Formats: sequence, structure tokens, C-alpha cells
Amino acid sequence: MALDDDDSIHVVRDARDGAIRRRGLIGHRGLLSREVVTFAGLPVTSPAETWVDMGELIRPGMPLGLDDLVVMGDAVATRLGSVDPLHEALSARVAPRGKLTLLEALTWIRVGSESPGETRTRLVLVRAGLPEPELNQPIVAVGDRWLGRPDMRWVAQRALLEYQGREFHDSDEQRAQDKVRFQRFGDDGWSVIEVWDEDVNTDAARMALVLRAAEELGQPREGLELTDIHPRFFSTRMLELAEIRARRMRARGC
Repeated sequence: MALDDDDSIHVVRDARDGAIRRRGLIGHRGLLSREVVTFAGLPVTSPAETWVDMGELIRPGMPLGLDDLVVMGDAVATRLGSVDPLHEALSARVAPRGKLTLLEALTWIRVGSESPGETRTRLVLVRAGLPEPELNQPIVAVGDRWLGRPDMRWVAQRALLEYQGREFHDSDEQRAQDKVRFQRFGDDGWSVIEVWDEDVNTDAARMALVLRAAEELGQPREGLELTDIHPRFFSTRMLELAEIRARRMRARGC
């Protein structure tokens, strides 16, 4: 994400307190309206509240976009076991910044994703029109024999997908372990779609991934939405409003 190189500390205070002006700190107001929890001995806003606060960084010229909110939302929902806390935190705010993008992100957030790569892969596939997968569910063969817990699975099609981040899966030892695990799945009748970082980094790679997954899932190419495979930064409603404003300006001769 675009925040990776930002080491600023964001501090939320009571609206009645003065603004913070100190190098390396960014001040915010509204602490009393947020749920506060303790982490590592420090009072911090709860994960759901923090997700809503990210809406302040959603607009032209700012570092975060729609898909970043989905990635963060997946992580929070998976940790909390439900998307409901995100809905509740957002609905409790009065006119929060980035509300349109936060609302659209909620429609894409799911419980079960365990990495940003998994989330971004799922968004590519589902937006292209492929069926929603089950996320990180165990596969047990006949006789209660444990086979593994793939990142995604489509039970009806007997297909599963594993996102292989280069950082953790590129060593010879890990590749050998993965090969054995994939063979167990194959012996039980499951096809394995193996996805690497570079498979979701360009439009050409994303299209190839969608076509490969569609073939495994038995989905005809003519039913795919191949124009929707690119990452999304702005919400659909934000783009609609921008187009409305542009039409009005053109009508005025601006």
C-alpha cells in the first residue's frame, strides 16, 4: 500500500483538547465517538474504528483507494469473525470522510482472507464474473483424512486456489512441500490453481489468470467481464459524481 513508507503516528484526541502540533505526529479529533481498546499496553482505536478512519485518506491526491479498504476490511473482518463490526462502526459516524468508498468496500469484504494477495486475487476473479469461492476452509478426504486448508475453494467444481507469495513460497524446500500438498489434493479429485504475485500485477497477467480459472471452473469465456479485472481506486459512485460534474462544466462551456 501507499502508506508503507509513512512512519507518521496518528493521534486521536477529545474534540475539546487542543490540536497536536509536533513533528512526526498527525492529530485528529473525535476520540469520544470511537471505541478504544488496549493493545501492547497502549490505548488505541479498535480495528473496526481504525478501518473507518482510513476513509480520511480516500480522495484524489491521497494514498489509499477502494481496493486498499477491501484488503484492510478483509483483515479486520477475519480477525473479528464478522463484517458486522465494520458496518456498525461506519453507521455510527456522522458524515465520515470517504463514506462512499467505505460503503462500496463493505460490499466486497469477506471473512476468511488471510493475506492482501488472497484478497486482491479474489477481487480479480469475482469481478470478472467467476463464482465466489469459500475462503480458507479445510478439505478432509474420506476417512477423516486431513488434506489441507486452501486459500480458496469451489466445492461444486472440485477446484481450489492457492496464492503463493514469493516471500514465503519461493524456496526449493517450500516448493517441494507445496508439490506434495497439491498432489494430495489432486489424488482426492481436486484441481489446483496456483497463483503467484505476478499473476495479479498487470492487466495481461490478470486476464490470463481469469481465463485459466474459468477453464478450471467450467465457466464459458463469453460470460466473463474481462474489462473489470483491473484494480479499483475510486468507488463507482465517486466516478459517477465526477462524470456528472464534468458534464455540467461542459454544458456551461468551461
